[in-house]
Amino acid sequence: MTDERNWDVVTDLLVVGSGGGALCAGLVAHDRGMQALIVEKTAKIGGSTAMSGGVLWLPDNPVSRRAGVPDGREDARRYFAAVVGDEGPATSEARREAFLDTVEPMVEFLGEAGVPFRHCEGYSDYYDDRPGGKARGRSLETELFDTATLGPWESRLRITDDMPPIPAHTGDVASLSMAPRTLRSLRTVAGIAGRLVAAKARGKRLRGSGVALQGYMLAALARRDVPVWTDSPLEDLVTEGGRVIGAIVGHNDRKLRIRARRGVLLAAGGFAHNAEMRERYGRRPASTAWTSANPGDSGEVIETAMRHGAAVDMMDEAWWIPSSIPPGGKPMFAVYERSKPYAIMVDGQGERFCNEAASYMEVGRHMYERHAQGISAVPSWWITDSRNRKRYLWGTTPGGVTPKKWLESGYLKRADTIEELARLCGIEPSRLRATVDRFNKSAARGEDPEFHKGERAYDRYYGDPTVRPNPCVGPVEKPPFYAVALYPGDVGTSGGLLTDEHARVLTDAGAPIDGLYATGNGTASVMGRHYPGAGASIGASFAFGWIAAHHAADVADAASRTDAKSSIGAENLD
Repeated sequence: MTDERNWDVVTDLLVVGSGGGALCAGLVAHDRGMQALIVEKTAKIGGSTAMSGGVLWLPDNPVSRRAGVPDGREDARRYFAAVVGDEGPATSEARREAFLDTVEPMVEFLGEAGVPFRHCEGYSDYYDDRPGGKARGRSLETELFDTATLGPWESRLRITDDMPPIPAHTGDVASLSMAPRTLRSLRTVAGIAGRLVAAKARGKRLRGSGVALQGYMLAALARRDVPVWTDSPLEDLVTEGGRVIGAIVGHNDRKLRIRARRGVLLAAGGFAHNAEMRERYGRRPASTAWTSANPGDSGEVIETAMRHGAAVDMMDEAWWIPSSIPPGGKPMFAVYERSKPYAIMVDGQGERFCNEAASYMEVGRHMYERHAQGISAVPSWWITDSRNRKRYLWGTTPGGVTPKKWLESGYLKRADTIEELARLCGIEPSRLRATVDRFNKSAARGEDPEFHKGERAYDRYYGDPTVRPNPCVGPVEKPPFYAVALYPGDVGTSGGLLTDEHARVLTDAGAPIDGLYATGNGTASVMGRHYPGAGASIGASFAFGWIAAHHAADVADAASRTDAKSSIGAENLD
Protein backbone atom coordinates (compact mmCIF):
# COMPACT_ATOMS: atom_id res chain seq x y z
CA MET A 1 0.00 0.00 0.00
CA THR A 2 1.28 3.47 -0.86
CA ASP A 3 2.82 5.51 1.93
CA GLU A 4 0.51 8.52 2.34
CA ARG A 5 3.29 10.52 4.00
CA ASN A 6 4.75 11.01 0.52
CA TRP A 7 1.72 12.94 -0.67
CA ASP A 8 0.99 16.66 -0.34
CA VAL A 9 -2.76 16.14 0.05
CA VAL A 10 -4.83 13.05 0.79
CA THR A 11 -8.53 12.74 -0.05
CA ASP A 12 -11.00 10.01 -0.97
CA LEU A 13 -12.43 11.11 -4.31
CA LEU A 14 -10.57 13.60 -6.49
CA VAL A 15 -12.88 15.26 -9.03
CA VAL A 16 -11.24 16.98 -12.00
CA GLY A 17 -13.46 19.69 -13.50
CA SER A 18 -16.45 21.65 -12.17
CA GLY A 19 -19.30 21.03 -14.61
CA GLY A 20 -22.64 19.59 -13.54
CA GLY A 21 -21.47 15.98 -13.26
CA ALA A 22 -18.44 17.01 -11.24
CA LEU A 23 -20.44 18.97 -8.66
CA CYS A 24 -23.05 16.21 -8.45
CA ALA A 25 -20.29 13.67 -7.72
CA GLY A 26 -18.92 15.93 -4.99
CA LEU A 27 -22.30 16.04 -3.25
CA VAL A 28 -22.77 12.28 -3.50
CA ALA A 29 -19.28 11.63 -2.15
CA HIS A 30 -20.02 13.79 0.88
CA ASP A 31 -23.35 12.05 1.41
CA ARG A 32 -21.62 8.66 1.30
CA GLY A 33 -19.12 9.69 3.97
CA MET A 34 -16.18 10.30 1.66
CA GLN A 35 -13.92 13.31 1.53
CA ALA A 36 -14.05 14.90 -1.90
CA LEU A 37 -11.82 17.49 -3.49
CA ILE A 38 -12.91 19.25 -6.70
CA VAL A 39 -10.19 20.88 -8.81
CA GLU A 40 -10.97 23.29 -11.67
CA LYS A 41 -8.23 24.52 -13.99
CA THR A 42 -9.83 27.87 -14.82
CA ALA A 43 -10.66 30.74 -12.48
CA LYS A 44 -14.40 30.06 -12.77
CA ILE A 45 -16.59 27.24 -11.47
CA GLY A 46 -19.40 25.67 -13.47
CA GLY A 47 -17.93 24.46 -16.77
CA SER A 48 -20.01 24.51 -19.93
CA THR A 49 -23.05 23.64 -17.79
CA ALA A 50 -23.02 27.13 -16.30
CA MET A 51 -23.02 28.58 -19.83
CA SER A 52 -25.91 26.42 -20.98
CA GLY A 53 -29.66 26.56 -20.65
CA GLY A 54 -29.25 24.61 -17.41
CA VAL A 55 -31.69 21.89 -18.44
CA LEU A 56 -31.43 18.15 -17.73
CA TRP A 57 -33.16 15.57 -19.94
CA LEU A 58 -34.20 12.78 -17.57
CA PRO A 59 -36.76 10.21 -18.75
CA ASP A 60 -39.32 8.96 -16.24
CA ASN A 61 -38.29 11.53 -13.66
CA PRO A 62 -40.44 12.15 -10.58
CA VAL A 63 -40.80 15.93 -11.09
CA SER A 64 -42.28 15.59 -14.58
CA ARG A 65 -44.54 12.76 -13.43
CA ARG A 66 -45.82 14.95 -10.60
CA ALA A 67 -46.56 17.61 -13.24
CA GLY A 68 -48.79 15.09 -14.97
CA VAL A 69 -46.50 13.79 -17.71
CA PRO A 70 -47.24 10.08 -18.19
CA ASP A 71 -43.94 8.22 -18.46
CA GLY A 72 -42.36 4.94 -17.54
CA ARG A 73 -39.28 2.80 -17.98
CA GLU A 74 -40.65 1.01 -21.03
CA ASP A 75 -41.44 4.30 -22.80
CA ALA A 76 -37.92 5.48 -22.03
CA ARG A 77 -36.42 2.27 -23.42
CA ARG A 78 -38.51 2.48 -26.61
CA TYR A 79 -37.50 6.08 -27.14
CA PHE A 80 -33.80 5.34 -26.61
CA ALA A 81 -34.04 2.50 -29.12
CA ALA A 82 -35.85 4.66 -31.69
CA VAL A 83 -33.61 7.72 -31.40
CA VAL A 84 -30.18 6.70 -30.08
CA GLY A 85 -29.95 3.18 -31.48
CA ASP A 86 -26.76 1.15 -31.22
CA GLU A 87 -23.59 3.21 -31.49
CA GLY A 88 -21.31 0.70 -29.82
CA PRO A 89 -20.13 0.30 -26.21
CA ALA A 90 -21.00 3.85 -25.16
CA THR A 91 -24.69 3.21 -25.82
CA SER A 92 -24.77 -0.35 -24.51
CA GLU A 93 -27.89 -1.68 -22.84
CA ALA A 94 -26.01 -1.78 -19.53
CA ARG A 95 -25.13 1.92 -19.75
CA ARG A 96 -28.64 2.91 -20.79
CA GLU A 97 -30.15 0.97 -17.91
CA ALA A 98 -27.63 2.47 -15.48
CA PHE A 99 -28.61 5.95 -16.68
CA LEU A 100 -32.32 5.22 -16.31
CA ASP A 101 -31.81 3.58 -12.89
CA THR A 102 -30.15 6.77 -11.66
CA VAL A 103 -32.85 9.25 -12.62
CA GLU A 104 -35.31 8.81 -9.73
CA PRO A 105 -32.89 8.62 -6.78
CA MET A 106 -30.65 11.36 -8.16
CA VAL A 107 -33.49 13.85 -8.69
CA GLU A 108 -34.88 13.17 -5.22
CA PHE A 109 -31.42 13.43 -3.64
CA LEU A 110 -30.63 16.73 -5.33
CA GLY A 111 -34.02 18.10 -4.31
CA GLU A 112 -33.30 17.24 -0.70
CA ALA A 113 -29.86 18.85 -1.09
CA GLY A 114 -31.51 22.17 -1.97
CA VAL A 115 -31.71 22.03 -5.77
CA PRO A 116 -35.35 22.91 -6.58
CA PHE A 117 -36.29 21.33 -9.91
CA ARG A 118 -39.30 22.19 -12.06
CA HIS A 119 -40.70 20.55 -15.18
CA CYS A 120 -40.02 22.40 -18.45
CA GLU A 121 -43.61 22.30 -19.67
CA GLY A 122 -43.95 21.89 -23.42
CA TYR A 123 -40.22 21.65 -24.10
CA SER A 124 -40.85 18.58 -26.20
CA ASP A 125 -38.60 15.60 -26.73
CA TYR A 126 -36.77 16.38 -29.95
CA TYR A 127 -38.28 13.32 -31.67
CA ASP A 128 -41.67 13.27 -30.02
CA ASP A 129 -43.11 11.57 -33.12
CA ARG A 130 -41.09 8.40 -32.47
CA PRO A 131 -42.08 5.52 -30.15
CA GLY A 132 -41.89 6.57 -26.51
CA GLY A 133 -41.51 10.28 -27.33
CA LYS A 134 -43.22 12.89 -25.14
CA ALA A 135 -44.65 16.09 -26.62
CA ARG A 136 -44.74 17.65 -23.14
CA GLY A 137 -41.10 16.77 -22.67
CA ARG A 138 -38.96 15.15 -19.99
CA SER A 139 -36.65 18.06 -19.23
CA LEU A 140 -36.04 19.71 -15.86
CA GLU A 141 -34.64 23.08 -14.87
CA THR A 142 -34.24 24.79 -11.51
CA GLU A 143 -36.11 27.68 -10.00
CA LEU A 144 -34.40 31.06 -10.34
CA PHE A 145 -31.29 31.48 -8.21
CA ASP A 146 -30.06 34.50 -6.29
CA THR A 147 -26.32 34.58 -6.94
CA ALA A 148 -25.89 37.09 -4.10
CA THR A 149 -26.46 34.22 -1.66
CA LEU A 150 -23.10 32.74 -2.66
CA GLY A 151 -21.23 35.56 -0.93
CA PRO A 152 -17.53 35.52 -1.90
CA TRP A 153 -18.12 32.54 -4.19
CA GLU A 154 -20.37 34.58 -6.49
CA SER A 155 -17.37 36.04 -8.28
CA ARG A 156 -16.06 32.54 -8.99
CA LEU A 157 -19.25 31.20 -10.57
CA ARG A 158 -18.99 31.19 -14.36
CA ILE A 159 -21.36 33.91 -15.55
CA THR A 160 -20.88 34.96 -19.16
CA ASP A 161 -21.74 38.22 -20.85
CA ASP A 162 -23.79 36.23 -23.39
CA MET A 163 -26.44 35.49 -20.78
CA PRO A 164 -28.40 38.64 -19.92
CA PRO A 165 -28.95 39.06 -16.17
CA ILE A 166 -32.69 38.54 -16.44
CA PRO A 167 -34.78 36.32 -14.15
CA ALA A 168 -36.20 34.09 -16.89
CA HIS A 169 -37.13 30.43 -17.02
CA THR A 170 -36.49 28.19 -20.01
CA GLY A 171 -40.16 28.30 -20.93
CA ASP A 172 -39.95 32.08 -21.24
CA VAL A 173 -37.51 31.89 -24.17
CA ALA A 174 -39.99 30.68 -26.79
CA SER A 175 -42.41 33.40 -25.79
CA LEU A 176 -39.68 36.08 -25.71
CA SER A 177 -38.64 35.13 -29.23
CA MET A 178 -42.10 36.29 -30.32
CA ALA A 179 -42.09 39.67 -28.53
CA PRO A 180 -44.00 41.85 -29.05
CA ARG A 181 -46.18 39.99 -31.56
CA THR A 182 -48.37 38.00 -29.18
CA LEU A 183 -50.25 38.71 -25.97
CA ARG A 184 -48.40 35.82 -24.34
CA SER A 185 -45.05 37.35 -25.21
CA LEU A 186 -46.10 40.70 -23.76
CA ARG A 187 -47.20 38.99 -20.55
CA THR A 188 -43.86 37.19 -20.41
CA VAL A 189 -41.94 40.45 -20.81
CA ALA A 190 -44.08 42.08 -18.12
CA GLY A 191 -43.57 39.14 -15.78
CA ILE A 192 -39.80 39.17 -16.19
CA ALA A 193 -39.71 42.94 -15.73
CA GLY A 194 -41.74 42.60 -12.54
CA ARG A 195 -39.39 39.93 -11.19
CA LEU A 196 -36.39 42.08 -12.04
CA VAL A 197 -37.76 45.15 -10.27
CA ALA A 198 -38.77 43.13 -7.21
CA ALA A 199 -35.39 41.41 -7.06
CA LYS A 200 -33.47 44.68 -7.25
CA ALA A 201 -35.64 46.17 -4.52
CA ARG A 202 -34.68 43.26 -2.27
CA GLY A 203 -31.01 43.28 -3.22
CA LYS A 204 -31.28 39.99 -5.08
CA ARG A 205 -29.46 39.04 -8.25
CA LEU A 206 -31.76 36.46 -9.77
CA ARG A 207 -30.58 34.24 -12.60
CA GLY A 208 -31.98 31.37 -14.59
CA SER A 209 -30.48 28.79 -16.96
CA GLY A 210 -27.10 27.20 -16.30
CA VAL A 211 -26.06 29.87 -13.83
CA ALA A 212 -29.05 28.97 -11.66
CA LEU A 213 -28.39 25.23 -11.87
CA GLN A 214 -24.72 25.53 -11.01
CA GLY A 215 -25.43 28.22 -8.44
CA TYR A 216 -27.66 25.84 -6.50
CA MET A 217 -25.08 23.08 -6.85
CA LEU A 218 -22.23 25.28 -5.64
CA ALA A 219 -24.32 26.53 -2.72
CA ALA A 220 -25.05 22.92 -1.71
CA LEU A 221 -21.35 22.09 -1.80
CA ALA A 222 -20.47 25.18 0.23
CA ARG A 223 -22.98 24.23 2.94
CA ARG A 224 -21.19 20.89 3.23
CA ASP A 225 -17.70 22.39 3.20
CA VAL A 226 -16.74 20.38 0.13
CA PRO A 227 -13.56 22.08 -1.13
CA VAL A 228 -13.40 23.44 -4.67
CA TRP A 229 -10.04 24.69 -5.93
CA THR A 230 -9.88 27.02 -8.92
CA ASP A 231 -6.82 27.72 -11.10
CA SER A 232 -5.82 24.12 -10.43
CA PRO A 233 -5.15 22.13 -13.63
CA LEU A 234 -4.54 18.39 -13.81
CA GLU A 235 -0.90 17.75 -14.72
CA ASP A 236 -0.90 13.94 -14.71
CA LEU A 237 -2.38 10.83 -13.15
CA VAL A 238 -0.40 8.74 -10.69
CA THR A 239 -0.64 4.96 -10.95
CA GLU A 240 0.55 2.00 -8.92
CA GLY A 241 0.26 -1.57 -10.09
CA GLY A 242 -2.16 -0.59 -12.87
CA ARG A 243 -4.45 1.34 -10.50
CA VAL A 244 -4.92 5.11 -10.53
CA ILE A 245 -4.11 6.17 -6.98
CA GLY A 246 -3.93 9.93 -7.36
CA ALA A 247 -2.89 12.85 -9.51
CA ILE A 248 -0.52 15.74 -9.85
CA VAL A 249 -2.38 19.04 -9.79
CA GLY A 250 -1.10 22.57 -10.22
CA HIS A 251 -2.19 24.83 -7.36
CA ASN A 252 -0.83 28.10 -5.97
CA ASP A 253 2.28 27.90 -8.18
CA ARG A 254 3.06 24.39 -6.97
CA LYS A 255 2.62 20.92 -8.39
CA LEU A 256 0.88 18.96 -5.68
CA ARG A 257 0.76 15.18 -5.41
CA ILE A 258 -2.81 14.38 -4.39
CA ARG A 259 -3.62 10.92 -3.11
CA ALA A 260 -7.12 9.75 -4.06
CA ARG A 261 -7.92 6.70 -1.97
CA ARG A 262 -11.21 5.83 -3.68
CA GLY A 263 -10.56 7.10 -7.17
CA VAL A 264 -10.19 9.98 -9.59
CA LEU A 265 -13.20 11.23 -11.55
CA LEU A 266 -12.42 13.04 -14.80
CA ALA A 267 -15.19 15.54 -15.54
CA ALA A 268 -13.21 18.22 -17.31
CA GLY A 269 -15.01 18.46 -20.65
CA GLY A 270 -13.84 17.68 -24.15
CA PHE A 271 -11.56 19.34 -26.69
CA ALA A 272 -13.72 21.97 -28.40
CA HIS A 273 -11.00 24.63 -28.13
CA ASN A 274 -8.12 22.37 -29.17
CA ALA A 275 -7.51 22.99 -32.89
CA GLU A 276 -4.95 20.20 -33.22
CA MET A 277 -7.26 17.58 -31.67
CA ARG A 278 -10.18 18.74 -33.78
CA GLU A 279 -8.05 18.40 -36.89
CA ARG A 280 -6.90 14.93 -35.85
CA TYR A 281 -10.21 13.48 -34.68
CA GLY A 282 -13.09 15.72 -35.69
CA ARG A 283 -15.26 16.38 -38.71
CA ARG A 284 -14.00 18.76 -41.36
CA PRO A 285 -13.99 21.59 -41.99
CA ALA A 286 -14.01 22.81 -38.40
CA SER A 287 -12.75 25.76 -36.45
CA THR A 288 -12.33 26.61 -32.80
CA ALA A 289 -13.81 29.99 -33.79
CA TRP A 290 -17.21 28.29 -34.16
CA THR A 291 -17.44 26.73 -30.70
CA SER A 292 -19.29 28.18 -27.71
CA ALA A 293 -17.87 25.70 -25.20
CA ASN A 294 -16.27 27.03 -22.04
CA PRO A 295 -12.66 28.25 -22.40
CA GLY A 296 -11.28 25.33 -20.40
CA ASP A 297 -12.58 22.78 -22.91
CA SER A 298 -9.16 22.05 -24.40
CA GLY A 299 -8.67 18.28 -24.32
CA GLU A 300 -5.55 17.72 -22.26
CA VAL A 301 -7.39 15.62 -19.68
CA ILE A 302 -8.51 13.19 -22.39
CA GLU A 303 -4.96 13.00 -23.71
CA THR A 304 -3.63 12.37 -20.19
CA ALA A 305 -6.01 9.46 -19.71
CA MET A 306 -5.09 8.07 -23.13
CA ARG A 307 -1.42 8.04 -22.13
CA HIS A 308 -2.45 5.81 -19.24
CA GLY A 309 -4.22 3.32 -21.50
CA ALA A 310 -7.73 4.77 -21.78
CA ALA A 311 -9.82 3.91 -24.83
CA VAL A 312 -11.80 6.57 -26.73
CA ASP A 313 -14.78 6.51 -29.06
CA MET A 314 -16.92 8.88 -31.17
CA MET A 315 -14.14 11.47 -31.21
CA ASP A 316 -15.61 12.99 -34.37
CA GLU A 317 -18.83 13.99 -32.64
CA ALA A 318 -19.92 17.18 -30.88
CA TRP A 319 -23.06 18.82 -29.57
CA TRP A 320 -23.64 20.73 -32.80
CA ILE A 321 -25.55 24.02 -32.90
CA PRO A 322 -25.79 25.95 -36.19
CA SER A 323 -24.15 29.30 -35.47
CA SER A 324 -23.40 32.52 -37.26
CA ILE A 325 -20.29 34.64 -36.77
CA PRO A 326 -21.33 38.29 -36.38
CA PRO A 327 -18.90 41.22 -36.38
CA GLY A 328 -16.60 40.75 -33.40
CA GLY A 329 -16.13 37.07 -34.13
CA LYS A 330 -18.07 35.52 -31.23
CA PRO A 331 -20.36 32.72 -32.47
CA MET A 332 -24.10 33.18 -32.05
CA PHE A 333 -26.53 30.26 -31.88
CA ALA A 334 -29.47 29.89 -34.24
CA VAL A 335 -31.97 27.84 -32.21
CA TYR A 336 -35.44 29.43 -31.98
CA GLU A 337 -34.72 31.38 -35.17
CA ARG A 338 -34.77 28.24 -37.30
CA SER A 339 -38.37 27.43 -36.39
CA LYS A 340 -39.78 30.72 -37.59
CA PRO A 341 -41.65 30.97 -40.93
CA TYR A 342 -40.70 32.86 -44.09
CA ALA A 343 -37.20 31.39 -44.14
CA ILE A 344 -35.22 28.41 -45.41
CA MET A 345 -31.66 27.09 -45.17
CA VAL A 346 -29.77 26.08 -48.32
CA ASP A 347 -26.37 24.65 -49.22
CA GLY A 348 -23.82 26.23 -51.53
CA GLN A 349 -25.80 25.03 -54.55
CA GLY A 350 -28.95 26.74 -53.33
CA GLU A 351 -30.74 23.52 -52.32
CA ARG A 352 -32.56 22.73 -49.08
CA PHE A 353 -31.31 19.52 -47.49
CA CYS A 354 -33.05 19.12 -44.11
CA ASN A 355 -35.85 20.23 -41.84
CA GLU A 356 -34.52 23.57 -40.63
CA ALA A 357 -36.58 23.44 -37.41
CA ALA A 358 -35.19 20.08 -36.29
CA SER A 359 -32.95 19.82 -33.26
CA TYR A 360 -29.72 21.79 -33.40
CA MET A 361 -27.57 18.66 -33.25
CA GLU A 362 -29.50 17.04 -36.09
CA VAL A 363 -29.17 20.08 -38.32
CA GLY A 364 -25.45 20.36 -37.57
CA ARG A 365 -24.94 16.72 -38.50
CA HIS A 366 -26.91 17.22 -41.72
CA MET A 367 -24.61 20.11 -42.63
CA TYR A 368 -21.55 17.87 -42.29
CA GLU A 369 -23.20 14.92 -44.03
CA ARG A 370 -24.15 17.14 -46.96
CA HIS A 371 -20.64 18.57 -47.12
CA ALA A 372 -19.15 15.07 -47.09
CA GLN A 373 -21.15 14.31 -50.24
CA GLY A 374 -19.09 16.90 -52.10
CA ILE A 375 -21.75 19.61 -51.91
CA SER A 376 -20.61 22.71 -50.05
CA ALA A 377 -22.74 23.08 -46.93
CA VAL A 378 -20.20 24.57 -44.51
CA PRO A 379 -21.28 27.27 -44.40
CA SER A 380 -24.93 26.92 -45.29
CA TRP A 381 -27.09 29.95 -45.95
CA TRP A 382 -30.07 31.14 -43.94
CA ILE A 383 -32.42 32.86 -46.42
CA THR A 384 -35.31 35.04 -45.20
CA ASP A 385 -37.72 37.56 -46.56
CA SER A 386 -38.60 40.94 -45.07
CA ARG A 387 -41.42 39.55 -42.90
CA ASN A 388 -39.07 37.24 -41.04
CA ARG A 389 -36.51 40.02 -40.52
CA LYS A 390 -39.14 42.50 -39.35
CA ARG A 391 -40.99 40.17 -36.99
CA TYR A 392 -38.51 37.93 -35.20
CA LEU A 393 -35.47 38.10 -33.00
CA TRP A 394 -32.12 37.20 -34.51
CA GLY A 395 -30.03 36.29 -31.51
CA THR A 396 -30.91 39.04 -29.07
CA THR A 397 -31.55 41.67 -31.76
CA PRO A 398 -35.26 42.48 -32.17
CA GLY A 399 -37.03 42.03 -35.46
CA GLY A 400 -36.97 45.16 -37.56
CA VAL A 401 -33.63 46.26 -36.08
CA THR A 402 -30.75 45.72 -38.50
CA PRO A 403 -27.43 46.98 -37.15
CA LYS A 404 -25.47 48.93 -39.74
CA LYS A 405 -22.33 46.93 -38.97
CA TRP A 406 -24.11 43.71 -39.98
CA LEU A 407 -24.55 45.00 -43.50
CA GLU A 408 -21.23 46.85 -43.77
CA SER A 409 -19.25 43.79 -42.65
CA GLY A 410 -21.08 41.43 -44.99
CA TYR A 411 -22.37 39.34 -42.09
CA LEU A 412 -25.92 40.06 -43.24
CA LYS A 413 -26.54 40.23 -46.97
CA ARG A 414 -29.55 42.12 -48.35
CA ALA A 415 -30.98 42.24 -51.85
CA ASP A 416 -34.20 43.19 -53.61
CA THR A 417 -34.42 39.92 -55.52
CA ILE A 418 -33.65 36.27 -54.79
CA GLU A 419 -31.31 36.21 -57.79
CA GLU A 420 -29.31 39.16 -56.52
CA LEU A 421 -29.13 37.61 -53.04
CA ALA A 422 -27.88 34.36 -54.58
CA ARG A 423 -25.04 36.19 -56.31
CA LEU A 424 -24.03 37.82 -53.02
CA CYS A 425 -23.82 34.34 -51.47
CA GLY A 426 -21.93 32.79 -54.38
CA ILE A 427 -24.93 30.63 -55.34
CA GLU A 428 -26.10 30.06 -58.89
CA PRO A 429 -29.15 32.42 -59.10
CA SER A 430 -31.36 30.06 -61.09
CA ARG A 431 -30.80 27.24 -58.57
CA LEU A 432 -31.81 29.34 -55.58
CA ARG A 433 -34.77 30.75 -57.50
CA ALA A 434 -35.98 27.24 -58.30
CA THR A 435 -35.62 26.14 -54.67
CA VAL A 436 -37.53 29.14 -53.35
CA ASP A 437 -40.31 28.70 -55.92
CA ARG A 438 -40.67 25.01 -55.10
CA PHE A 439 -40.76 25.73 -51.36
CA ASN A 440 -43.21 28.63 -51.73
CA LYS A 441 -45.71 26.59 -53.69
CA SER A 442 -46.30 24.26 -50.73
CA ALA A 443 -45.54 26.86 -48.05
CA ALA A 444 -48.53 28.90 -49.19
CA ARG A 445 -50.62 26.02 -47.80
CA GLY A 446 -48.44 25.67 -44.68
CA GLU A 447 -46.90 22.45 -45.96
CA ASP A 448 -43.39 21.13 -46.42
CA PRO A 449 -43.65 17.81 -48.26
CA GLU A 450 -39.86 17.61 -48.76
CA PHE A 451 -38.68 17.79 -45.13
CA HIS A 452 -41.87 17.98 -43.01
CA LYS A 453 -40.95 21.18 -41.19
CA GLY A 454 -43.43 21.98 -38.46
CA GLU A 455 -44.86 18.48 -38.09
CA ARG A 456 -43.13 17.67 -34.77
CA ALA A 457 -44.10 19.25 -31.47
CA TYR A 458 -40.45 20.27 -31.06
CA ASP A 459 -40.49 22.16 -34.39
CA ARG A 460 -43.56 24.07 -33.29
CA TYR A 461 -42.21 24.88 -29.81
CA TYR A 462 -40.31 27.86 -31.22
CA GLY A 463 -42.67 28.55 -34.12
CA ASP A 464 -44.97 31.54 -34.60
CA PRO A 465 -48.43 30.54 -33.33
CA THR A 466 -50.02 33.44 -35.25
CA VAL A 467 -49.06 31.81 -38.56
CA ARG A 468 -51.55 29.12 -39.53
CA PRO A 469 -51.87 26.27 -40.27
CA ASN A 470 -48.12 25.73 -39.78
CA PRO A 471 -46.26 28.02 -37.32
CA CYS A 472 -42.92 27.11 -38.90
CA VAL A 473 -43.70 27.50 -42.60
CA GLY A 474 -44.46 30.57 -44.73
CA PRO A 475 -43.44 31.58 -48.26
CA VAL A 476 -40.17 33.43 -48.81
CA GLU A 477 -41.58 36.05 -51.16
CA LYS A 478 -41.60 39.58 -49.68
CA PRO A 479 -38.54 41.73 -50.56
CA PRO A 480 -36.03 42.74 -49.50
CA PHE A 481 -34.41 39.35 -48.91
CA TYR A 482 -31.64 38.55 -46.43
CA ALA A 483 -28.96 35.89 -45.99
CA VAL A 484 -26.62 34.89 -43.16
CA ALA A 485 -23.92 32.21 -43.27
CA LEU A 486 -24.46 29.39 -40.76
CA TYR A 487 -21.65 27.14 -39.55
CA PRO A 488 -21.77 23.87 -37.58
CA GLY A 489 -20.91 25.44 -34.25
CA ASP A 490 -21.06 23.49 -31.01
CA VAL A 491 -21.28 23.74 -27.23
CA GLY A 492 -18.63 21.07 -26.75
CA THR A 493 -17.36 17.85 -28.21
CA SER A 494 -19.28 14.71 -27.26
CA GLY A 495 -16.82 11.91 -27.92
CA GLY A 496 -14.00 10.86 -25.66
CA LEU A 497 -13.13 8.35 -22.97
CA LEU A 498 -15.01 5.08 -23.18
CA THR A 499 -16.66 4.17 -19.87
CA ASP A 500 -18.80 1.31 -18.60
CA GLU A 501 -22.10 1.30 -16.72
CA HIS A 502 -20.23 2.20 -13.50
CA ALA A 503 -18.55 5.21 -15.18
CA ARG A 504 -15.21 3.41 -15.02
CA VAL A 505 -12.78 4.31 -17.81
CA LEU A 506 -12.03 1.33 -20.07
CA THR A 507 -8.95 0.20 -21.95
CA ASP A 508 -8.97 -0.78 -25.63
CA ALA A 509 -9.39 -4.36 -24.45
CA GLY A 510 -12.59 -3.38 -22.61
CA ALA A 511 -11.18 -3.79 -19.10
CA PRO A 512 -11.81 -1.07 -16.48
CA ILE A 513 -8.87 1.02 -15.29
CA ASP A 514 -9.06 0.58 -11.55
CA GLY A 515 -9.57 3.85 -9.71
CA LEU A 516 -10.36 5.96 -12.81
CA TYR A 517 -13.85 7.27 -13.60
CA ALA A 518 -15.15 9.79 -16.13
CA THR A 519 -18.32 11.67 -17.03
CA GLY A 520 -19.42 14.62 -19.16
CA ASN A 521 -18.27 15.93 -22.52
CA GLY A 522 -14.90 14.21 -22.18
CA THR A 523 -16.60 10.82 -22.57
CA ALA A 524 -18.29 8.92 -25.39
CA SER A 525 -21.90 9.74 -24.55
CA VAL A 526 -24.66 7.28 -23.69
CA MET A 527 -26.72 9.47 -26.04
CA GLY A 528 -24.56 8.29 -28.93
CA ARG A 529 -24.72 10.56 -31.96
CA HIS A 530 -28.13 12.02 -31.25
CA TYR A 531 -29.77 14.49 -28.88
CA PRO A 532 -33.03 13.01 -27.58
CA GLY A 533 -34.22 16.13 -25.77
CA ALA A 534 -33.25 19.42 -24.15
CA GLY A 535 -30.46 18.84 -21.65
CA ALA A 536 -29.44 15.36 -22.84
CA SER A 537 -25.74 16.10 -22.36
CA ILE A 538 -26.18 17.63 -18.89
CA GLY A 539 -28.57 14.91 -17.77
CA ALA A 540 -26.05 12.22 -18.71
CA SER A 541 -23.16 14.11 -17.11
CA PHE A 542 -25.03 14.40 -13.81
CA ALA A 543 -26.13 10.77 -13.93
CA PHE A 544 -22.68 9.28 -14.51
CA GLY A 545 -21.12 11.63 -11.97
CA TRP A 546 -23.66 10.24 -9.51
CA ILE A 547 -22.87 6.69 -10.59
CA ALA A 548 -19.10 7.17 -10.32
CA ALA A 549 -19.26 8.53 -6.77
CA HIS A 550 -21.57 5.76 -5.60
CA HIS A 551 -19.41 3.08 -7.19
CA ALA A 552 -16.28 4.49 -5.58
CA ALA A 553 -18.04 4.43 -2.22
CA ASP A 554 -19.43 0.94 -2.74
CA VAL A 555 -16.03 -0.60 -3.37
CA ALA A 556 -14.35 1.28 -0.56
CA ASP A 557 -13.69 -0.17 2.86
CA ALA A 558 -16.05 1.58 5.28
CA ALA A 559 -13.62 1.48 8.17
CA SER A 560 -10.75 3.13 6.30
CA ARG A 561 -13.15 5.73 4.96
CA THR A 562 -14.21 6.84 8.43
CA ASP A 563 -10.89 6.36 10.25
CA ALA A 564 -8.70 8.37 7.91
CA LYS A 565 -10.06 11.68 6.75
CA SER A 566 -8.26 14.16 4.56
CA SER A 567 -6.86 17.23 6.21
CA ILE A 568 -8.62 19.37 3.62
CA GLY A 569 -11.42 21.43 5.13
CA ALA A 570 -13.47 24.54 4.50
CA GLU A 571 -10.48 26.68 5.41
CA ASN A 572 -8.72 25.45 2.26
CA LEU A 573 -11.42 26.51 -0.18
CA ASP A 574 -9.16 29.24 -1.47
